[in-house]
Amino acid sequence: MFATLSDRLTSTFKNLRTKGKLSEADIDATVREIRRALLDADVAVPVVRAFTGAVRERALSAEVSGALNPAQQVVKIVNDELVAILGGQNRPLRLAKTPPSVIMLAGLQGAGKTTLAGKLALHLRSQGHTPLLVAADLQRPNAVTQLEVVGERAGVPVFAPHRGNQGSEDLSGLAGGDPVAVAREGLATARARQHDVVIVDTAGRLGVDADLMQQAADIRDAVGPDEILFVIDAMIGQDAVATAQAFAEGVDFTGVVLSKLDGDARGGAALSVASVTGRPILFASTGEKLTDFEVFHPDRMASRILDMGDVLTLIEQAEKAFDAEQAEAMAGKLASGEDFTLEDFLQQMQAMKNMGSMKKMLGMLPGMGQMREALDNFDEREVDRIEAIIRSMTPAERRSPKMINGSRRSRIARGSGTTATDVNQLLDRFEGAQKMMKQMARGGGMGVPGMGNLPGMGGKKSRGRVAPPPRKAKGKSGNPAKRAEQERLAADRAAGLTPRAPQGSAFGLGQPAAPEQVDPGALQLPPGLDKLLGR
Repeated sequence: MFATLSDRLTSTFKNLRTKGKLSEADIDATVREIRRALLDADVAVPVVRAFTGAVRERALSAEVSGALNPAQQVVKIVNDELVAILGGQNRPLRLAKTPPSVIMLAGLQGAGKTTLAGKLALHLRSQGHTPLLVAADLQRPNAVTQLEVVGERAGVPVFAPHRGNQGSEDLSGLAGGDPVAVAREGLATARARQHDVVIVDTAGRLGVDADLMQQAADIRDAVGPDEILFVIDAMIGQDAVATAQAFAEGVDFTGVVLSKLDGDARGGAALSVASVTGRPILFASTGEKLTDFEVFHPDRMASRILDMGDVLTLIEQAEKAFDAEQAEAMAGKLASGEDFTLEDFLQQMQAMKNMGSMKKMLGMLPGMGQMREALDNFDEREVDRIEAIIRSMTPAERRSPKMINGSRRSRIARGSGTTATDVNQLLDRFEGAQKMMKQMARGGGMGVPGMGNLPGMGGKKSRGRVAPPPRKAKGKSGNPAKRAEQERLAADRAAGLTPRAPQGSAFGLGQPAAPEQVDPGALQLPPGLDKLLGR
């Protein structure tokens, strides 16, 4: 969504990093480029003026002039101001102290309210709530049927006493019942069935009109919602501001939900609505699946726009997709020194597929904007091909890939609909991954305590600072003469004598370990030497 804006801002900051000190002309040029980038992204003109004015004022202050790295300080200022216009801090969904909590969805037709109702219900259900969907959109043809399908996929019940407009000529919205009465009955049903959250899906129009606002206001007055969420298409462009202001005056919504953030439009609506209306953005829809739904964090979205990544969201998605028991079992397996097999590789790939689009995950890593072309050319079906190759192997081949010879490669290629070259490439890549896993298990390749050295740190200089390994004690020799010498030395050490040199040496006599008083008269002299000494 924000690819063009992110590229423009990244290139602007790249020019700043080459300068050690920023002049007023440099800051003016940077602010001018930021203004152009925001206007090209369809951001509302009042928002652009306020944003660039705040950035310029802070960039000319002592905050930048006294910084060690002025370019990074300007990036921080832009990041802070982006967070501010996106709503500042994340606000959680407000639920009633006494259930059921009522959440009403409002917006234009085609914004994605019905699909978003199912996504929100699934999100609340994963948090332990028991939501109920109420089909109060009786105007759009087959809207009730669509909500029932979405509710079934999300595992959430749907209250739909009337079928609504089934494509008949009557488009008044009352052909299948009164939407206000349906909303009121849905709330009563939720109380009776002990649902703690009620999500009311209302009708929309192709444009803002009096009938739409009146019907939405009547439903609001009938159920007294705790939250009124305005669902807006992120690809709507400059018209987002006028539409948001009309709904703020007519319905007085409490929060905004951005839909279709996975589109390729310029996305200025997301940067305009929160600033113009003063209402926070609570959620964002990022795809067609019910799981493509996330809580909106202004600071994380600003980091994505500035190509600084969104690692926290990536971690949260990984925690949802990966089974904790499987992850613990895998960690124990690697710690015990067992080999990383193709079965383990397949299991990890399936968990990554559960996280969603691979492009989306890679795009959350910092600096991936510089590899945008490679990301765009990435084929999501490559994961499916790898899975097909592994599933075409026998269990023994998955556990021991070295047994795969030429004929087995041909059989696997035929079974998976690929070529022998594809199988060879997969085995080569897996061999590299297996070596990396072994290195991690042994504690090598990481520059942290207990994890060995980083690559490139094993040179002569670093080797000299490493403590030598302890010497192992020598075992008994197989030579009888050497074994007798070893036993004699061991007996001398046990008696407290210093080791004696080999026989024939001038220092062959053993000496006591501690000095003792020796009586000269007790010395046994050689024959004839006592006469020479006068004895």
